[in-house]
Amino acid sequence: MKDEIVPPPVQGKNTSLETSVELANSVEARETFKRAYKRMLNPPVWHKVSGFASAKLMLTNERGSEENRLAEEGDYFRIDILGPGPSLGDGYDWVRVESIKNDPNAGEDAETYGMTLRPSAAPGKQETAHFFKETATSSFLIRREGNRVTASYHGRNEIPNNDTNNTKDNVRNSLVAMGAFAGLSELQWKALIKGFLEEEIGG
Repeated sequence: MKDEIVPPPVQGKNTSLETSVELANSVEARETFKRAYKRMLNPPVWHKVSGFASAKLMLTNERGSEENRLAEEGDYFRIDILGPGPSLGDGYDWVRVESIKNDPNAGEDAETYGMTLRPSAAPGKQETAHFFKETATSSFLIRREGNRVTASYHGRNEIPNNDTNNTKDNVRNSLVAMGAFAGLSELQWKALIKGFLEEEIGG
């Protein structure tokens, strides 16, 4: 299913990260898998599982109204990262849930859940409000094989969004993208996917 969720690397920066846990038995493995994919689909808990320096997220519908449920295709994530946000997004970065897939052939020995996000305009607006262009994607996969559960992140085709109609946003987006290219985002993605697999914390 990875090929269905993760776009091919064509341009810009491309990153793949992975972490796994081995559980004592199939019951614990299934519980960990279920907890992990529900955390993946619940962006407000991402800050809790990945640490104080991470972004805070809100799940919204296509009208920009907050939703208290698991993410669905077509939803938006409103992202509040440290520092000033883009004015085009009313101070926030925005991504849209492009696809969510689970393995229809899941069985006793293996099952997979995946999600892909893409930079977008804020709901109801036209210009992309994110430090990366719309070419970029962030894909997550939760996979159980026997008693092993793996969480992975795949960033693809990341290019700074620095040719918008707002000069301040262009400068801001270039600086944030530079930090991401320097490895700061990889530290946060590693913490996040590790957090997906951790024991129950109320998320």
